[in-house]
Amino acid sequence: MRGAPPLPTPRGELSEALVAALGGRGVTRCLEPDSAADEALSLWILYELHHRGFEGVDDALEWDPALLVCRAHLEHDLEARWRRRARAVVAPAQQRCEAGEDLAPVFFDLCETDTGGGSIASFLQRDADLDQVLAVLRQRSIYHVREQDPSMWTLPRLDDETKAHLVAIAADEYGNGDPARLHAVLWRRGVEACGLGSGYAAYVDEALPEVLEQVNLMSMLGLHRRLVPAALGHLAAFEVTSAVPSRRVARGLERVGAPEEMVDYYREHMVADAVHEQLAVRRMLGSLVAHDPDTLPDVLWGGAVCLLAEQATATAVLAHVGADREPAVA
Repeated sequence: MRGAPPLPTPRGELSEALVAALGGRGVTRCLEPDSAADEALSLWILYELHHRGFEGVDDALEWDPALLVCRAHLEHDLEARWRRRARAVVAPAQQRCEAGEDLAPVFFDLCETDTGGGSIASFLQRDADLDQVLAVLRQRSIYHVREQDPSMWTLPRLDDETKAHLVAIAADEYGNGDPARLHAVLWRRGVEACGLGSGYAAYVDEALPEVLEQVNLMSMLGLHRRLVPAALGHLAAFEVTSAVPSRRVARGLERVGAPEEMVDYYREHMVADAVHEQLAVRRMLGSLVAHDPDTLPDVLWGGAVCLLAEQATATAVLAHVGADREPAVA
């Protein structure tokens, strides 16, 4: 596909075997990953075949049976791991709903769960120097070039009412018909103004395993029809928890003198996501659960996954950029 990224640099035996196979230098071998980084990159590579594909790689390999078997093996482990991690967060929320409470207040309370650890947005607002800001933006780039794309795979699988609410949210994400206002375009404009690469997956070789896993979770939820409720729960939790952090990041960018184009990206999210959170929870999730009450557990699980994966990413990114060191004096 035009605009597809090059194959990434392998991080272990499995990702090396996959890169070789996709590059026509070997056959698919589904080895056991030899590290968290190898596992996360390997699954990202397999999911990327369903997004943009790779430069010089045959698009027909998207549905190669051997690659799908390998993907399924990695997905099984990923889902099982995050089912375990989210159990303690989901259980009390599910109990409240089963006791008769409305979904909306329960879900909003779920999004207030204290998952521990630091906040990237707070760090950028108060303490980060310009080099640290740029390092965070490089880690964030692998998500922001696609943003809501994985959740759009759910559209053909939804009832009409839920579908309409999802499209209403997505309209802002995709510029309301103006290609220049797509959030991914605003992101590219911002990072270019910062002197960073704006190509699709430009910094995948730098991406931390936690960053890759966060993106992989979104792809997994969107691709599987049985996980549609979790995909929408994840999206709703992101909308609920995005506006305030975006305001903090915008203030931090202004503090270090970042280009206006980069600040504009976060200002857009301050406004859009503040509106979207009510629509996402009360209407989109509300209609989904009303249409099929059996979707409730996965709706809550998807929300919990969003929160916990963001915290895991934040912890890793803050350590990576040296958030515990003294900021440079302006």
